[in-house]
Amino acid sequence: MSKTVLEVKNLESFYGPIMAIRGASLKVEKGQVVTVLGANGAGKSTLLKTISGIMDPEKGQVIFEGEEIQGKEPHSIVRRGIVHVPEGREVFPLLTVDENLSLGAYTRGDKAEIEKDREMVFEYFPILAERRGQEAGTLSGGQQQMLAIGRGLMLRPKIMLLDEPSLGLSPLLVQEIFAILKRLNTDEGVTMMLVEQNAKVALDLADMGYVMEIGRIVMDGTADRLMESEDIKAFYLGHQEVGARGERRWKRKKTWR
Repeated sequence: MSKTVLEVKNLESFYGPIMAIRGASLKVEKGQVVTVLGANGAGKSTLLKTISGIMDPEKGQVIFEGEEIQGKEPHSIVRRGIVHVPEGREVFPLLTVDENLSLGAYTRGDKAEIEKDREMVFEYFPILAERRGQEAGTLSGGQQQMLAIGRGLMLRPKIMLLDEPSLGLSPLLVQEIFAILKRLNTDEGVTMMLVEQNAKVALDLADMGYVMEIGRIVMDGTADRLMESEDIKAFYLGHQEVGARGERRWKRKKTWR
């Protein structure tokens, strides 16, 4: 029987006077990869920031392992096992690869296990082992993305929140990183919530998906069903119908349960 790790219920969040999240609800089960798709400005990053405590919601609930965590401090949420890998990677540029990884484990005291996890990260990302003494700011964009993911793994997360891991990377690097994410989910059982504009790679990785438009969840279902949806094909995988004012039009609105 599956176990719900994370549940968001009727969430509303604001940037100043602007409502960025409008009544969003979703679930992530243990061992799943769940993706949230949407165009730039749809509210995807705000959703992750609200879950991880960087932003406080105006209304709604964020429930992690049966406990409401909305409004709690980010460090408290991290200690519960929620890791946020932010958009733009945000590694510590003047610290080495090794030092960045060590910071990922700052809440832990089990030194021997931390070193085991460091070696596990190096197995998945061999280039980081080669550059372990190099300052993170001198790495390529793809290597920094690998480091950001590796740093998150050092916490032994119960769920990883990944914000646009494909952003700014070449198609080959995107394929490489998503293949590693797939292995981490399959081999290590890492539960993930992924927000992405690249619908194809996200749905190839995910079990379930949600689509956001202007802060609202407008569609959800299994990754396979979303991949076959005419709306997804039109808006994210090909051509789309555009309204008189330039807005995108959904030909129909469906929700699969």
